[in-house]
Amino acid sequence: MLSFWARTSGTWINVATVLIGSGLGLLLRHRLPVAMQQIITQAVGLLTLVIGFALSRSLFEVEAGPIDGVILGLLALVLGGLLGEWWQIEKKLRAIGDALKAQVKGGGRFTEGFVAASLLFCIGPMTIIGSLNNGLAGDNTLLTLKSAMDGLASIALTSTYGTGVGFSAITVLLMQGGLSLLAGMLATSLTDPATDPHVLLTTGIGGMMIIGLGFSLLEIAKIRVASFLPALVLGPVVVAIARWLSS
Repeated sequence: MLSFWARTSGTWINVATVLIGSGLGLLLRHRLPVAMQQIITQAVGLLTLVIGFALSRSLFEVEAGPIDGVILGLLALVLGGLLGEWWQIEKKLRAIGDALKAQVKGGGRFTEGFVAASLLFCIGPMTIIGSLNNGLAGDNTLLTLKSAMDGLASIALTSTYGTGVGFSAITVLLMQGGLSLLAGMLATSLTDPATDPHVLLTTGIGGMMIIGLGFSLLEIAKIRVASFLPALVLGPVVVAIARWLSS
């Protein structure tokens, strides 16, 4: 039986790098002109798009009966988006950010930074597969790599958005740590997380959401990415239904 630390070590490392990166970003924030801060945000936005497009290719690898993975991803995204709007997830996530902002007397774009960083750090296959590997086998290699990337992104985002980015560490702790602890319950149903169609579809959906986040960071379009969060849960359900219909 793995210890609590063994199952969640990657998450704690990730939390630490986000906090350290945010601290460095705050040190740089008032030393950089606004134009340079914008360039940093644009660089992160472009990289976010590249990552999102790469992840969304997982939709083409899903094998779940006669229905194409792209169609399944679209179905999950639409249904998840409708549920997210009904539950007002975006509004509630921003309310959490506003509450934290009031508690710590954060200024500027605190809430915007909190929401953007929370979504960027918690959506994607590295979060899902890394947490499963950590929780099932105590292997934190993937989450350690993700931690380094998140730490660097925290520096860039904090230089633009401020302290709200650092508070996204709370979201990382809850979501990533929770998934690692729940991994034991998934052990019997996932033989290989990297090739499982349920994980592949969820990865593809996450990729589309990250593309939306990239557009928001670049101020091309304001996409309510948080409203699509239920799609990540609906993805595996849609795959199971597609398999059942084809059997």
